[in-house]
Amino acid sequence: MTPSIRIVGLGGSFAAQSTSLSALKIAINGAAESGASTQLFDIRSLALPMYAPDETNVPDRAREFCEALYQAHGLLWSSPMYHGTVSGSFKNALDWLHLLIHRDPPYLTDKVIGLISTAGGVQGLQAVITMEFAARSLRAWTVPMVMPVPRAWQVFDDTGQPHDRATGEQLRALGKEVVRAAGQITSVGYCDYSEPHTERSPVFTG
Repeated sequence: MTPSIRIVGLGGSFAAQSTSLSALKIAINGAAESGASTQLFDIRSLALPMYAPDETNVPDRAREFCEALYQAHGLLWSSPMYHGTVSGSFKNALDWLHLLIHRDPPYLTDKVIGLISTAGGVQGLQAVITMEFAARSLRAWTVPMVMPVPRAWQVFDDTGQPHDRATGEQLRALGKEVVRAAGQITSVGYCDYSEPHTERSPVFTG
């Protein structure tokens, strides 16, 4: 895969040891193994203020974050599952992408996104579903392969490495799949599970 493919990761939490960040780092490594250039935004380090639609004093880190996602060919998102959905800090980061509304094309149009969630219990898919709806509203495509990780506190050790080989392989495979699909969209305008460009509905600005 050409090194010109750029993959940006967004994830983690405000926890000192974040399983969703551990999972994201492994997936990002998979993307790098496929030849992509990569960048990772850790929710805790990013520390974005709460998004306010009428705020005029936008922090530089919010602009830099939005610009990095806009310039990427593909993305990896990873959120812990809190009470059946994504964390508030992860959703807040997505809310800041409203800064991209007036770009041409707007938001994350035709970017490919791989989705990861980590859960304390046996279910993790609800957070993935939430992220998928958000991706669609931002005009992006999600790859069919998703990675909900149940009982994540048992899956990763204190260094962020998975105890079982299969989890690590699956996360790296997700990163590689995002690179593959992003490469297709970059070269021919669509990937093998998206559609060729069609007329899109107007952007809602209300």
